[in-house]
Amino acid sequence: MLTVKFIAENKEEVIRRLAKKHFDGREIIEKVIDLDAQRRATQKDLDALLAKANQLSKSIGALMQAGKKEEAQAVKQETAQYKEETKNLSQKMDEIELSIRELLLQVPNLPQECVPEGKTAEDNVVEKSQGEVPEFSFEPLAHWDLAKKYDLIDFELGVKISGAGFPVYKGKGAQLQRALINFFLDEARKNDYLEIMPPTVVNAASGYGTGQLPDKEGQMYHCQLDDLYLIPTAEVPVTNIYRDVILNEKELPIKNCAYTQCFRREAGSYGKDVRGLNRLHEFSKIEIVRIDTPEHSSTSHQEMLDHVEGLLQKLELPYRILRLCGGDMSFTAALCFDFEVYSAAQKRWLEVSSVSNFESYQANRLKCRYKKADGKTELCHTLNGSALALPRIVAALLENNQTEQGIRIPKVLVPYTGFEYID
Repeated sequence: MLTVKFIAENKEEVIRRLAKKHFDGREIIEKVIDLDAQRRATQKDLDALLAKANQLSKSIGALMQAGKKEEAQAVKQETAQYKEETKNLSQKMDEIELSIRELLLQVPNLPQECVPEGKTAEDNVVEKSQGEVPEFSFEPLAHWDLAKKYDLIDFELGVKISGAGFPVYKGKGAQLQRALINFFLDEARKNDYLEIMPPTVVNAASGYGTGQLPDKEGQMYHCQLDDLYLIPTAEVPVTNIYRDVILNEKELPIKNCAYTQCFRREAGSYGKDVRGLNRLHEFSKIEIVRIDTPEHSSTSHQEMLDHVEGLLQKLELPYRILRLCGGDMSFTAALCFDFEVYSAAQKRWLEVSSVSNFESYQANRLKCRYKKADGKTELCHTLNGSALALPRIVAALLENNQTEQGIRIPKVLVPYTGFEYID
């Protein structure tokens, strides 16, 4: 979340930049500033009372030693009154601070100045396109038809076991899935990411720490009896490793990667865009996460973009990179780029990765800080990206590599699959 200090010192800038995300922040920002003024005034009164009470407490002993018991008793009564007043002021302080936090949790991160204006995905800016869109001498099949033809994925069986959006991978379909997981993890390790195997359920504090709560509560599966949430991405447990932690500047940047199953309710999703693997409730994903200094986070962001781009090049998939507009960015991101691959049979682009810089927004929620060389502490910057989400990668690989002899496996994956064709 945004810091009160930054809001108070840059009120109009904050309101202007929030407007790029189509968030009208004036009323809530002015409430935060007003409450902060009340908090500081209350703190001043509290400090003054505590000083008086402390001074009186010290005088009690001297009065008792001088034999002035009645005066000492009167001072004790006065001190007790001060203590009651300080208790009330402390309670008032807690209430004000809670009110400020509740308001700040409703305010999205500020988009960087380079974020384009716009409301929807149609307004995103294509930064780069690369790769050849495949051409066929026959009518290509969509991945759900290929999955059935080669017995790779059983969507109906998933409905029987769990419901729509929970496919069952079989045979070479399961092997391809596992091959991609291992390939992505190996590539991350080659780029000095430390592999983490985190839990796939988190507590509410973790959800609040990375900003999924309260913003996306309706999209998360909630285990009510235990008050735990199934993770929508490994970003949540991995980034929360550093909650309430003060790092040393020499440790940064920290680079972690993790493979997990991910769970999203995707409430309200319907239509052709959700068919097959296009939109699932459970899916596999490899996530890369960085913790960095403010000065180096832009460099880290570019390195993460280069890493994801390298994966798509090695998979021989046509792709494009989009700079997201203000209206299509996530609640927590300051800058985000999406990667999309082309689906030959569906004749459209499919999002397979988002790579985001959150700046200090998550770190402020997490209290994730680092100690500088001069001994001062400062909020870290956090970043994350999909490297990569598997369902649409699998969809594109199946559709783009279909031949009359079967489905060709990209060369880079053959050592992982053990086969060159699905036939």
